[in-house]
This record gives sequence, C-alpha cells and structure tokens, in this order.
Amino acid sequence: MTNKINAREIALDMVIDILEKDGYIHKVIYNSLKDYQFLDKRDRAFITRVCNGTVKHYITIDYIINKHASLSTNKMKPLIRNILRTSVFQLFYMDQVPISAICNEAVKISKKRGFNKLSGFVNGILRNISREYSSRSIDVIEFPNKEKETSRYFSIKYSTPLWLVDKIINQYNEQITEEILKDSLKEKHLTIRTNCNLIKPNDLKDNLTNQGLTIEENPDIHYAFKLSNYDYLDKLDDFNLGHFTVQDYSSMLVIEAAGIKDTDFVVDVCAAPGGKSLHAAERAKEVSARDLTEYKINLINENIKRLAINNIKTKVWDACVTDESLIRKADIVIADLPCSGLGVLRKKPDIKYKIKQEQINELVELQRKILTVISDYIKINGILLYSTCTINKEENIENIDWFVNNFDFELENMNDYIPKGYQDENSQKGYLQLLPGAQESDGFFIARLRRKG
Repeated sequence: MTNKINAREIALDMVIDILEKDGYIHKVIYNSLKDYQFLDKRDRAFITRVCNGTVKHYITIDYIINKHASLSTNKMKPLIRNILRTSVFQLFYMDQVPISAICNEAVKISKKRGFNKLSGFVNGILRNISREYSSRSIDVIEFPNKEKETSRYFSIKYSTPLWLVDKIINQYNEQITEEILKDSLKEKHLTIRTNCNLIKPNDLKDNLTNQGLTIEENPDIHYAFKLSNYDYLDKLDDFNLGHFTVQDYSSMLVIEAAGIKDTDFVVDVCAAPGGKSLHAAERAKEVSARDLTEYKINLINENIKRLAINNIKTKVWDACVTDESLIRKADIVIADLPCSGLGVLRKKPDIKYKIKQEQINELVELQRKILTVISDYIKINGILLYSTCTINKEENIENIDWFVNNFDFELENMNDYIPKGYQDENSQKGYLQLLPGAQESDGFFIARLRRKG
C-alpha cells in the first residue's frame, strides 16, 4: 500500500472527528474521501475500513487497551487514545497488515504530531498487546462471563453501551439481542433500486455486470439488487443517467405496502433525500415531497433531476405545522419519521454511542406530534404509511397503538401488497418489524393504516 503514513493519518483524523468532535460517520467518510480521490482504490478502502471499523468496535478496543495500559483511555490525550484505537483495530481486525508496520507507524505519527515523549508509551502498549495475542484473533480475548454478566458481555463483545443492551434485551430477549448486535458489526452492503421509468431491471443488471461489477438479485423484489466491487458510483454511467438509486430493501417495502395506484396523490412529509418519493412517483399520479430545510429539499431536487422524474413537487415545510391546503386531499401519506436509527447500526455505528434515552423520549413525542398533524391530510378510506429505521418498540408498535386508540384509523392487512418473502403474522395485522440481518435489510418498521369511512 502506498502512502502508508498519509493513509493512516487520514483515518486517524476521521476517527477523532467522530469520537472526539461528535461528527457523523457517514458525513466524515464521504467528505474526507471526496478530498482524497487522487488516492488509489486500495488506499481509500484502507482508510474507510480503519475509520469505520475503529468506530464500530471502539468499546471492545478500549477494553483491550485498558487491560494493558497503566492509564485508562478516557484519561489519555485524545490523539494518543485514537492512535491506539486505530492501531488495535488493525491488530485484531486486519491481520494482513504486519504488526511491525502497525507499531512503527503509530510511533511515527505520535512523534510527528508533537507527542515524542509519549511515543514509547504507545509503542509499549501495542507491543504488549501483540505479544499476548499473537494469534491476532478477537476470539482469544477474555470477555466478562456471558452467563453471569450477560449484558456486560454483550456490551463489550459487540461494542454497544450497556444501557442500550439492556433496553434491547427488555424489548426482545437475550437470543434476539445477540443476533441484532452481531449484525451491527458486519460490513455494510449497498443495495440499489432500478428506476423502472428509464430502464428494465434486467437491462440494468446486464449493464453493470458488463462493467465488472458484482450484482446479486433480491428474490422477492425484482427491481432491487445488491451491488459490490465498484469504486465510485459517480463514475458509473448508469448512475449518472438515473438508471438506479441507492435504497435499502426495507425502504422499498414502504412503497410496496402503500399499494399506490396511478390515480393517487401522495404526500411524503419527511422526504429527504427522496428515495421513497421517487419510488412513489413511478406509480402515482402526483407526489408532494416535503422536508424541513432548503438543504434537504435540494437533496431531493438533485435526485429528481438525475432520475428524470416529472411528477414530484418539492416544498420546504415543517411536518409539525398543518398545511391547510392539504386537508383531506391525500390518497396516501408517507410518514417515514425522524427516529433513533437503531435499525441501521451496521451503516451508522456512531448512532449507538450518541443516542440517549432522553432523546428517544423526545423523538416519540415528535413522532406523535407529526402524526397528529398529518392525519388531517388523508381522505376518507385513504392510507397512512408509517415507518422508522429503528427496532425500538416505543417508536414503533407502541406509537401505532397510541395512534389507533386516539384517531379514526385502523391497521390494515398489508400482505396483499408486500412480497411473500416479507410476510408474517404481524404483516397480516398491518405492521412489519424487520430486524437487522434477518432478511439482509436494515432494521425497519412499517405500518399500513386506513382512515375509517
């Protein structure tokens, strides 16, 4: 790998931005790689993996460091603890990288950044860890006893705050919790949706395959694919021509569950970056896509232009404020509302460290406020599609129970609309809770509700 020091320093600075300065991992990675497009694909892959992996596993990594350091990580200089974190990640999760290179580069960066006196401290810890765990396997680490300290074991093994582990166990059970946490540590994959207005799914598949990309079909959603072995999406003609857009399978199911007809007027109240609005527009007569800020609306407009969609109108609008012009006008309202994001930890691992119970409580109240406002937009017998990218029951089924008990809506069987591979006893009742990894999708909740006549 070329530019070793440069690549490691770039990754280090990205980790510091996320763990010390509260940056968002997806934004930090995107913006940083945009600045370093001149690096070759291998270097950029190394940077991304070190950054994403260190953040994803950092509770586990700190546990290992603290077993071998005279000073706990929370008392170390921010630069030093993050040099150690990125180095320990390489030791245990990138065994193709030589130990000597990891230790030597960590020492060099320490000195270069003005911590010459602490370079020996860094070197000593890394050498001790590498000697004790010569196999470089995370499986040889002595974690807390799983039977006696189940929550603490899960917390350290799967790098998740203890309070959040307890919360998931209380809502599901220990076995399901472990599966959810295991999935959160896996490598994220990219899924795409064909823009069926411009190209047939099989033609898109052939185009991308002929360019050397790896395409996997979704057995239940004929227009959806998993995409890998690509460099930059912006370099693909099919992307620039609007032949596909990035979207998770779970988000596609929202539009499937809506059962949109070509005569329908659809309102998407929290639409950015526009995936569901664009998908709905393939089937609806007209779509009104709204969000809170000009920035978010611009994201939607960029995608509208790229995908050549002409039946969407965008509008900056606060979903908590009633738009009198929409009262009883919508055949379908899509409410993919702000949520805790606990279903997308594989893609955004920093969420688990940032979210707090107080914020979840506030989100539940916000969701209920928005539902109260937008319920007035829906015609008699019209449909409300409620969705979140979380597994937290307070934001999902408990919110829906509250809504049905307070408004003139009822859950409706969605099995007539969604593919068979996603149907279960709950979807027959009108809602679907996808758990992370169970069907190669994000953790996601969808409910289909009809306004009573």
